[in-house]
Amino acid sequence: RHRLSSNEKLLLASMFHSLFAIGSQLSPEVGSSGIEMLETDTFKLHCFQTLTGIKFVVLADPRQAGIDSLLRKIYEIYSDFALKNPFYSLEMPIRCELFDQNLKLALEAAEKAGPFGPGS
Repeated sequence: RHRLSSNEKLLLASMFHSLFAIGSQLSPEVGSSGIEMLETDTFKLHCFQTLTGIKFVVLADPRQAGIDSLLRKIYEIYSDFALKNPFYSLEMPIRCELFDQNLKLALEAAEKAGPFGPGS
């Protein structure tokens, strides 16, 4: 699969942000915060929104277990390696090698857990 350019990533993020906002307004559930999971036959889209409004999105195999804990781990990595970096500016692309390395390790661990999680 080809890598997305920065512009393509921004376009997809802004489209998801709009869908997220529409979802929170159209939800029959009072106080809905928006899309948490979107399920199709071929993938699941999981979204974790922090208290500050930052959204982390993961596309996964529909059978993959542990995505909620992966999203929380990604938030932890973001907090540790982006937010504590004095050169990082909010709402800008994250350009930090330690963030990239730890994110890669977290994703590899999630993949090794397999589609049904550990012990399945």
